[in-house]
Amino acid sequence: MKNLCMLLLFSLFSSFCFAQNAIFVDKDKLFDLYQNQRYADAGVYLKSIFGDDTQDIKALTQIGYCFLMAGNNIEAEKYYSKAYQIQPQSLPILFSLANISTKRGNNDKAKKYYSEIVKIDSNNFNVYKLLTNLYPSAKDSLRFVYLLKANQINPNEGDVAGDLAELHSVFQNYDKAYEVLNIAIKADSENLVLQRAILPIANQLKKYQEVITSGERLMKDGTDAGVIKDVAKAYYYTKSYNKAIKLFSLLESLLMQNENTLYFTSLSFRYLKNYKMAAVYAKKTIDEAISPNTTSYYALLGLVYEENSQFALANSAYKKGLQFKANPTIYYRLATLYDTKLNQRKSALSYYHLYLKSKPNPADDKEEIKFTKDRIAQLNITD
Repeated sequence: MKNLCMLLLFSLFSSFCFAQNAIFVDKDKLFDLYQNQRYADAGVYLKSIFGDDTQDIKALTQIGYCFLMAGNNIEAEKYYSKAYQIQPQSLPILFSLANISTKRGNNDKAKKYYSEIVKIDSNNFNVYKLLTNLYPSAKDSLRFVYLLKANQINPNEGDVAGDLAELHSVFQNYDKAYEVLNIAIKADSENLVLQRAILPIANQLKKYQEVITSGERLMKDGTDAGVIKDVAKAYYYTKSYNKAIKLFSLLESLLMQNENTLYFTSLSFRYLKNYKMAAVYAKKTIDEAISPNTTSYYALLGLVYEENSQFALANSAYKKGLQFKANPTIYYRLATLYDTKLNQRKSALSYYHLYLKSKPNPADDKEEIKFTKDRIAQLNITD
């Protein structure tokens, strides 16, 4: 393929090098530069031959191409822009400029060039596919418009079908998502990406046996957490609870469990009347659902309330944080809150003791530990 590209470039130059007697291009030198992928040197060489002011469209596009291949997007854009001024409706030039704009992070410029392509060729599949990448958010209506148009032009293309089906699923249009994927899968029955993508949608449509049959086959090709989860859910919905538990447990052994899989595991044990394990997994579900940072968030909230002299709210926030996890910082803040703001020394003393029992870091919390010990001694004397 690489040699073919070089031959095409070589033949392209041959078509105009001899048409202009005043300009001579060393074909052997140029071929050698292409063959060794020295595209930047090729671009510099062509610039030296044709000059910066050339109006030769083939020269401009080839110089631009050389710099593009060399990763010099600034020079590439410069020459393609000159070519664009001469042939503003050239699809290759527009595609190249849009590509360069995307690489340089100028999406608005890329959209402009792609829009011009659409005006020239409204059935160009590639331009619609590329436009969807410039609208990554599912909330952007134009992403849906361009995906839909691309899929209408080529419903067999897997990437577009997958993206469109995902968007349909976001808006809970599962029938449409399934139809889009099913067409693409029929066109490419070996596309494992599409086969995996259709499983959660088939579950939503209660096509459980399809999920089980297809999913079990996919699991033979490798371990995929999404496939295991979808098949496990299909077994759950068909009341094959032991099979569901086996697959959910496999996810757990692979450390791929989440709140949802643990929840279904608990439900499966419940339907088997294994209440002990149902309770175990219900607790695991709760633990998985709670962020490990929740306590820290409540500590921050309490501190904000305290600094704003909203002491009752600070007290509630700190205690709420302790419901999720014992935390030395919260114990210390509650102790100082009761001690210095609420003037409740008995409660303060209790939280100072809890702070020391929670094993604060001896190095990081050195000053707080010393203050706490001194304050406990003072409060005991006072009492």
